[in-house]
Amino acid sequence: MNDILIGRNDTTAVELDPHFGNRHGMIAGATGTGKTVSLMVLAEGFSRLGTPVFMADVKGDIAGMSQAAASPPGDKLKARLVKLGIDKTWQPAANPVVFWDLYGKLGSPVRATVSEMGPTLLARVLELNDTQQGVLEIVFKLADDNGWLLLDMDDLRALLNYVGDNAKDVSQHYGLVSKSSLGAVQRALLQLAQQGGAQFFGEPALDLKDIMRQDMSGRGVINILAADQLILKPKLYSTFLLWMLSELFEQLPEVGDPDHPKLVFFFDEAHLLFDDCPPALQQRVEQVVRLIRSKGVGVYFCSQNPDDMPGVILGQMGNRIQHALHAFTPRDQKAVKAAAETFAPNPKLDVAQVIGTMGVGEALASTLRDKGAPTPVERVLVSTPACRLGPITDEERATIRSRSPVGPKYDTPVNRESAAEMLAKRADEKAVDNPQQTAQKETEKAPEGSAWGGAMHDAIFGTKRRQGMIETMAKQTVRTMGSQLGRQILRGVLGGIFGGKK
Repeated sequence: MNDILIGRNDTTAVELDPHFGNRHGMIAGATGTGKTVSLMVLAEGFSRLGTPVFMADVKGDIAGMSQAAASPPGDKLKARLVKLGIDKTWQPAANPVVFWDLYGKLGSPVRATVSEMGPTLLARVLELNDTQQGVLEIVFKLADDNGWLLLDMDDLRALLNYVGDNAKDVSQHYGLVSKSSLGAVQRALLQLAQQGGAQFFGEPALDLKDIMRQDMSGRGVINILAADQLILKPKLYSTFLLWMLSELFEQLPEVGDPDHPKLVFFFDEAHLLFDDCPPALQQRVEQVVRLIRSKGVGVYFCSQNPDDMPGVILGQMGNRIQHALHAFTPRDQKAVKAAAETFAPNPKLDVAQVIGTMGVGEALASTLRDKGAPTPVERVLVSTPACRLGPITDEERATIRSRSPVGPKYDTPVNRESAAEMLAKRADEKAVDNPQQTAQKETEKAPEGSAWGGAMHDAIFGTKRRQGMIETMAKQTVRTMGSQLGRQILRGVLGGIFGGKK
């Protein structure tokens, strides 16, 4: 029997049919009511079926999935296993786990190139307004037209500087680019870099095949993203997960409804995705969630209140687990009512009343069964995973990381030639072609009254009335050498002097 046991009461067991695992799901409830355990139960169940899982570890306790539960179980756990009817079959077991971390400290680094992120999602990370996002779109278009690869933050900064230096020409071909908007984008990039977000951009970029693995026994690998620090930057956290969903949607082939999902994606703290979400981006999210199930991907949102989700998104959630909600405020009361109305009714259960009285480890659950119809909601005792419930030690994490199949590929960054190097090379070539003009431009930038700003400048470059040292030396040398080869050597020497002046 391949169904995933979610929970059981005295008369009924609520199970998730893997065939409908790609019809998405919702896990909701107040803090401390057991949402994390429900999430781990589902992840462990999908892994046993061979389905890879991706999930964020916001509090640091999901990492315990890499370790087996204590053996033998304590008295409380034994009693719970008996109530669940699994005391004869339950065995402590670790899960195949790969750790990831945007900052590369608690897992293998997760990177994306700037080009892959695209201007829309990047603008959300940088919290840009519509005008500033328009400038970013021009920058991306300019890069595409010239074949300048945008891989990391250095590339984006270099291209922004290029646009600033050539604003008139760029504005004529692509649309108006104001210095104020460019400055705002550059300041936003600086702020993101100071927060450590720059480490996310670069290579090797994440290959989605590496999160869709099975271990040697055929179990799906559980990919755990360390997010205890990332969650402090909610825009970066939510946009990164949305980027992953978008990439899965664009890259995976259509498979219809497989026997079990090809990948299950858990989106913890899902309300962050929709906080201050522009309408265009929300439409994109709705499209991805609606259509990605045909790619064999199940998306499970985890949040405190069901009304954190837009109605269109909530309507796609076929499998529901609702933990206790406390109706202390008018908003809480509204959330309780909304949660009650989203379940298939059970005549024997007053859902609105039960939601506020459930204990820790209890939940209301409903799943899709025959022909995709939801089962009547049931109040159940949530099942228990076979892994550890809680964090792991640094030594245990290091051991798991040392066995990681992706570590050798991602742990060392790669910096190949891209926009920053291409633009620097282009600037160097211009400097070699016209060293006197380049050097003169550099000196014009010097503060007035400095050594380069007065007599020294006139002595070297001359004035309208007399030659400077450069012109005198150049003419004398050319006359002496008198050949094309000589002129080329001279240009090389002068290029070495003035081309190195930045």
